[in-house]
This record gives sequence, structure tokens and C-alpha cells, in this order.
Amino acid sequence: MKHALSVTREQDFAAWYQAVISEADMAEESGVRGCMVIRPWGYGIWERMQKLLDEQIKATGHENCYFPLFIPLSYFEKEAEHVDGFAKEMAVVTHHRLIQKDGKLVPDPEAKLEEPLVVRPTSETVIGAAFSRWVQSWRDLPVLINQWANVVRWEMRTRMFLRTAEFLWQEGHTAHATVQEAMDETLRMLEVYRAFAEDCVGLPVIAGEKPENERFPGAVATYSIEAMMQDGKALQAGTSHFLGTTFSQAQNIRFQNADGQQELAQTTSWGVSTRMIGGLIMVHGDDDGLRVPPRVAPWQVVIVPMLRDADEDAAIMDYCTDLVARLTKLDAFREPVRALLDKRPAKAATKRWGWVKKGAPIVIEVGGRDVAGGNVSVIRRDRLYREDGKLDSRIIAREDFVADTVATLEDIQASLFGDAKASLDGNINRSITDIDAMKAYFNASRKPGWALVQWAKPTGVELEKVVQWLKGEKLTLRNVPSDAEAADGLCIFTGEKAVERVLVGRAY
Repeated sequence: MKHALSVTREQDFAAWYQAVISEADMAEESGVRGCMVIRPWGYGIWERMQKLLDEQIKATGHENCYFPLFIPLSYFEKEAEHVDGFAKEMAVVTHHRLIQKDGKLVPDPEAKLEEPLVVRPTSETVIGAAFSRWVQSWRDLPVLINQWANVVRWEMRTRMFLRTAEFLWQEGHTAHATVQEAMDETLRMLEVYRAFAEDCVGLPVIAGEKPENERFPGAVATYSIEAMMQDGKALQAGTSHFLGTTFSQAQNIRFQNADGQQELAQTTSWGVSTRMIGGLIMVHGDDDGLRVPPRVAPWQVVIVPMLRDADEDAAIMDYCTDLVARLTKLDAFREPVRALLDKRPAKAATKRWGWVKKGAPIVIEVGGRDVAGGNVSVIRRDRLYREDGKLDSRIIAREDFVADTVATLEDIQASLFGDAKASLDGNINRSITDIDAMKAYFNASRKPGWALVQWAKPTGVELEKVVQWLKGEKLTLRNVPSDAEAADGLCIFTGEKAVERVLVGRAY
């Protein structure tokens, strides 16, 4: 069987990942290290994610707003743990003008800023400053906002969509009167992320609380959704943080309660980024390229006319145009079906394989014989080949195809999720009870998956010892699954009585 990509997942997963991005026209290098140009197909997927997630965020009562890209350094200095957590990744603006010197543009010494400005790595500090102005009374709470923005974190090792110096995301920030309200918000948004990842992107995830060493800088508790890639590695696909009064204290977010007393607000923050696209690639992609779940596909049905510079071409185009009109009157997932007629002057086979590599859920080919017979030739991207290894292109009556389009799209969405869910569930080892067994498990295969083990929740020096051992094995603690069975044994790291179970794995 010949595949569309030059490298397979089995040969070199990292090279395959880059090949998918390139061949599917998703993104390319920008000329700035760690920054990428997101091309229309890649950005179209992000726009779909943005639309669907934005609807869910607003449905929970949040409003969108926008905050500046530049944040005064003094805002970060107010919260020591936060600045320590991001210090190595901060990009800093120190001058506001350039001058010519020796034939080169250099910062003007006379244009040095009074205070350096940090290019937004995250917005807790600047939004906290705004909250301190907005919140005066318990009647002003809760404050529920979200912004869609870009952020900059000066990563040393970059990989498109997964870890870039600049990336796109949404970040929600809220302020509440009580701990319980803030914790409810933190967990509510974690559930929004879980539902979005699974129902829209088709990524099965495990939701749970991060161990202490994996918390967001300044957070009291951090929760995540973790997705398993086809190479067995974990991808943190979204996070939700209970910040307590950490930033309220630093930014003076105080309110007068109903009894007339001053209190610090309880705050939260949470975010999902273009990293989700990297997860989509590595969970759903195959050796022919990308496979995009219909709910986030920019085009769900792509029609490729097979033209031959002959008299029949006009009839083929009319037939295809009518097909698009019929499809776009249908509703799939409570939205009109997104159908495209590919009119580019290229060979039909070239266009067909181009859409296969992009991962369009359904690709339709229409030639003269199809028009004469009232048919279409249908390729489902989730099942590209027959058992004999040949392309599974099925001739279907046009009326039958239109009648079944919505059900077919729903089936593709379910099929992609089902395959990924079976892979996730089948690659979590729940039987490891000691360090040696864990080491053997992760060294026995190039893609071993994860281990769910007994955990005593150590802190301080004891936790640091565990983290250093894991680092030596290139392993990390992922999260404590919310739905994991109760602990009933000894912690494999400390030998103490376990209080919960934690996921361990290699990660991006």
C-alpha cells in the first residue's frame, strides 16, 4: 500500500508530524525562531475550535474582552512565584525607538523606557490590576471574563503548534466572593474543556488535578485535561487554575462583603491554545496525512470535478454546483453543512490527494459517468482503504448520498473519537506496584503509554526526590484523574499509604 506521505508514523513519529503539517498546508516557518505562519487550513481549524469553544464559554456566563499585549514589569514583580515561573520565558521591550548607526538599525539610547514592558506570557497580573479597579463591593462579584489573544513565551525547543514562542489561545479570568464559588468555577471550566475536547475535537482526555510540582506558578490548585498521542506520550490539552487570593493579595483585589468587612477576592484562570491542533494531528492523523473530525473541519465535504477540457465539463460543473447547494441546506451538528466545490485548475487526482492529506472528512469526485448515472464517487477520510489495500471510493446515487450526508458526518465524528478512546483506554497500565516494574514498563517499548499508580501525595523534599527520579527516566506526573478508583495500597515512590492514584507518562 502506497501512502501519500513520504514518512510513516512507525518510521519516525516526529518527522511524520512535521510532514503532516507541511503536506496538509497547515503552517510554515516564519523567519523568526519559534514563530510560525498558520496557513488557511490550519487557521480554519483554529477558527472552528474558537467558534465552538467560545459558544460554550459564553453559555456559562462569561463575556469576552481584551487586555494589552504589553504588561509593566512591576506587575509581575508583585507576585514572586509567578515571575519566577515565567522569568526564563519572558520577552521584554526596553526601548521605543530605533536609530541608524554605522549602517544598522539599533535601539536609541535616548528612547529607553522608564519601565520595561513584558510581552504578554499570560495575563493574570494585568487583569488582576483591572479587577482591583472594577471590584469594590460583593455586589460587583462574580467577574467572569475571557479573552482570545496571542501570548509569547520564549521557548528554547520549539515544535509547530505544540511549543512555539508565540501562540494563540483563550484565557479566562474570574473573581469570586468565596472559595467555594471559585472552586466551582475552576471545575466547571475543566468540564467545559473536557466536553469540548471529546465532543468537538474528538480527543479523549483524562481530567484531574495536577500534583503540586506541576501547578501553574502562583496557583493553589491546577487541573488539566490530558490526551494520549499515538506515540504514547501525553499532551496537556487544557488547564484550569484555582488561584485563591495569590493574585488578589498582589494586585489588591478587595471588596466589602455584606457585613461591611473588607475581603480579598478568590480568583481563577483557565486556558486552551493552538496546542490543541497539535493534539488533533497526533491523535487522528495517519500515514496519508491529517484526519479532521467533521465538527472542527473548515470544509466537511469537498467536491472535486473531473474535468477534461471537453463539452461535458459544463454539465459536470452544473451538477457539482447543484450538489453544493443541496448539501449546504442540510444541518449537521446544529450547523449548515460546510461544502466546497474545488474549482482550481489542477488535475482531479492531485486535488483529491491534496484533500486527503488535509483530512477533509468526505471527498467527492464527479466525472461525466457520474453525471450520466446520477451518482457521486465518495471517499470517507476515516476509512480510506479497502481490505485489499485499494482506495475505498464508493459510487453512490447522488440522492442517497445527500440523504445520508448528516448521518455520515456524525458517524465519522464518532468513529474518530471511538478509535482514539479505545487506544487511550488500552494503553494505560493499572497494574504497576513498584519502581522497578515502572522502569521496565516504560523501557520495554518506544510507545508504552501511561501508568496509573498508587500515590501518597508527597510534598517538599520527598516530592523533589520523586520528580528527579522521574526526570532521569524522562517521565512526568500528569494528573490525578477525577474518576480514578480509590487508592488501596502503598505509594510506589515512597512506600507510604497511598491516598490517590496518579498518571505517569512521557509527555510533550
